Amino acid sequence: MKIGLTAYDVHAREFLALAAAADEAGFSSLWLGEHVVLPIGYASEHPTKVQPGVQHHTGPIVSPTTELVDPLVQLGAAAAVTERIELATGIFILPLRHPLAVARSACTVQELAEGRFSLGLGFGWLEEEFDALDVPFAERVTRFEEGIEVLRAAWSSGEVKHEGRHFSISGVQVTNRPTTIPLMLGGNSERALGRAARLSDGWFSSGTPPFEEAIRLRAELQRLRAETDRASEPFKLVFRMEGADRAMIRRYEDEGFDEVLIWADRVWPGQQPLPAKREALFAAATALGVA
Repeated sequence: MKIGLTAYDVHAREFLALAAAADEAGFSSLWLGEHVVLPIGYASEHPTKVQPGVQHHTGPIVSPTTELVDPLVQLGAAAAVTERIELATGIFILPLRHPLAVARSACTVQELAEGRFSLGLGFGWLEEEFDALDVPFAERVTRFEEGIEVLRAAWSSGEVKHEGRHFSISGVQVTNRPTTIPLMLGGNSERALGRAARLSDGWFSSGTPPFEEAIRLRAELQRLRAETDRASEPFKLVFRMEGADRAMIRRYEDEGFDEVLIWADRVWPGQQPLPAKREALFAAATALGVA
C-alpha cells in the first residue's frame, strides 16, 4: 500500500523543503489543498462539519494566519526539486477560474513533473470566496462539470471547441500535443461520489473520514463506477487518515486499500527548525514502513 502526505497551510518555501524531503524519504505522493482568498468574517461552514468522525482541522478552515499559496505555482516549483514523488492538488477549486487558464497552467505543471502530476478538483463551499471573485455561488456545480469538459478538450491538442451554458470556445489552442493529466474529484456526499464515478479518473476524500466510513465510501464508489460506461478504466481511490501510526496503517493494508495519506503536520512538526523537521519526517517514514 502506498503512503503519501496531504498538506495545507504551509509557507511556500517550506513546502519546497517538505516536498524534497518527502521525495527522498520515499513517500508516494504529496497533495496540496487551497483557497484563493480569506473572506474576513465569513459565515460559511465546511461540509465535513456534518460528517462522522473527528476532523483534523478544527476552527476556521481559513483564518488570518493561514498560509495561502497558489497550488499550481507551488506544485510546479515542487516538481523541479523532486524526482519520484507524485504531486497533486487536493483539491483545486475549479469554478473560481476560467477552465482554459487552468488547462494551460496544468499542462505546464505536468511538463515540469514529467507525468507525476494529478489535478484534484472540487467545486467549493466558501460562498464568500465566490462573492469576492465575482463568481455566482449558485452556478458552481454546473460550472464545475462544464469546466471538466473544457479541460479534457483543451488537453486533447489542437483547436478547442466547446459550446455550453457557461463557456463558448472556439478558435484557440492550449497545446499542440495530447497531454495526460489524471482528474481526481473530491467530495463525500452521494452526489459527489456519483459525479466522481462518472466524470473522473479517481477520487480524493474530503476531510478525514474514520476507518469504518472509509470502507463504506470505497464500496460505494466501486459500486457507482461499475454502473458507468467507464467501469473498465482505472479508478484511483485515495483516503486521508487520522494519526500517523503503524497500527492504523496495517488496518488499511489488511482491508486492501491502495493508498492512504497522512496529514503532513503529523510528521513535519511546526515551530521547529528545518533540520528537526527533516529528522522527524525521516523517522516517521521508517516507523510507518515507507519504502
